Amino acid sequence: MLLRYFFSLEWKAFFRSSNFNKNIFIKILMGLFALYFSAVFLVLGFGLYFILKRKIPGQDPFTIVNNYLFFLFLGDIMLRFFLQKLPVMVVKPLLVLPIKKHKIVNYVLKKSVFSFFNLLPLFVIIPFGSVLIGNNYPPLQVMFWMLALVLAVLIVNFLNFIVESFSGKSEFSFLSILVVGLVLFALNHFNVIAFQPIVAKLFVAIYENPYFIGVPLAILVVCYGLNYKLLRQKLFLDNELKDKQKDINISDLGWTKVFGNKALFVQLDLKLIWRNKRTKSSIWIVLMGLFYGLFFYPQSAYKDVNFFYAFVGIFSTGIFLINFGQFVPAWDSGYYKLLMSQNFKYKHYIASKFTLMALSVGLLFVLGLPYMYFGWKVILVHFVAAIYNIGVNTHVILWGGAYNRKKINLNEKAAFNYQGTGAVQWLIGIPLLLLPMLIFGGLDYFVNFEVACLALGVLGVLGIILHQKIMRFIESKYMQSKYKMIAAFDQEN
Repeated sequence: MLLRYFFSLEWKAFFRSSNFNKNIFIKILMGLFALYFSAVFLVLGFGLYFILKRKIPGQDPFTIVNNYLFFLFLGDIMLRFFLQKLPVMVVKPLLVLPIKKHKIVNYVLKKSVFSFFNLLPLFVIIPFGSVLIGNNYPPLQVMFWMLALVLAVLIVNFLNFIVESFSGKSEFSFLSILVVGLVLFALNHFNVIAFQPIVAKLFVAIYENPYFIGVPLAILVVCYGLNYKLLRQKLFLDNELKDKQKDINISDLGWTKVFGNKALFVQLDLKLIWRNKRTKSSIWIVLMGLFYGLFFYPQSAYKDVNFFYAFVGIFSTGIFLINFGQFVPAWDSGYYKLLMSQNFKYKHYIASKFTLMALSVGLLFVLGLPYMYFGWKVILVHFVAAIYNIGVNTHVILWGGAYNRKKINLNEKAAFNYQGTGAVQWLIGIPLLLLPMLIFGGLDYFVNFEVACLALGVLGVLGIILHQKIMRFIESKYMQSKYKMIAAFDQEN
């Protein structure tokens, strides 16, 4: 009865939210992504046995899958840390009602079991187990093996919440999970501690002797109990009223004075980036973008496909521009009204954003110079892509910002966080990425590689030459939208 009551409250909160209609496009898009991945996993589940049978003849597909379970679970927990949010529920109004706290905590934890991250593996586990049974594997033993996998998925689910509860206090918490993941991988790879065969033997033991199912079941109970204890300790009305002690960071940003009238705004942006969770997380997304080329350049399949060079060049040198610039001026939405009441020229505010993004492109190009290891073509494309980003994409993204009406909460993580994302952010990707790729790909296909590079470089140089005129046009758009943005940022919760 109480479970139905809690579910009813959350259902009403979801549909009665002031942001429901505003974010309906994002909800539909995420729903389509969920259906897509469900279909992919379902096809993989039914086809995995036959794929392994064909690709690795002479080995049992069941044994192969068990041998790779360690890597699957390790990747799962690292992925969840970045993408899966802790189970939440607005509990403060319930704390003044005659509802026992342990029931609230149990509901929140049980709700996390039905997370999409837990349901998605079932689209592989159940079909693959069904195929095993269809190929004369003992049905009862396969079912216990499948149950063990489901329990392992739930263990990872609760283990992720424990890790995030302890590391969430630090802005660099993601580094800890990356380091732990790499250390575990290295220990296994160099046979210091062979985790891979240990995990494989455990699941094979459960398959051969179903009584061993008690091992993952016991681990799950322990993880659930730890989560219960952690959440139960936080379930107080005054939990958020305690004084928070913070160390004051004093950074010398005197070097920004070289930017003249733009220096103050550059300083504000740098402090905003460094002091807030959403913007600070974005820095590490930038580092991931910098190494994005390592996914393409070492692979022979992409060696002669120059089209991908343009994509990686634009993305690698412009990742900060894209990630930071698409939310200008929403980064300042929390105090935008106060900012607009100050006595300054709007062109200096816009120019500071351009300066920061242009500097990032130059810095990322320099940091990407080691890509010359893969050949002169790579560095040439990165160079013209950097010029194109400075001359064209910086202006395009600033122009798109004039139509930004979504407020951003700076205290949330960046990964898979669609707060502040509207139609502008999706549409702006066309001129940012698709247009230069089409120009480069078309000229490379119909003329040659050098002309394609020249075209991107010329467009970038033209943008730099016409910078002042373009900025005046963009400034006029911001001035026209000024009060609309103030009103929109004021209304967002």
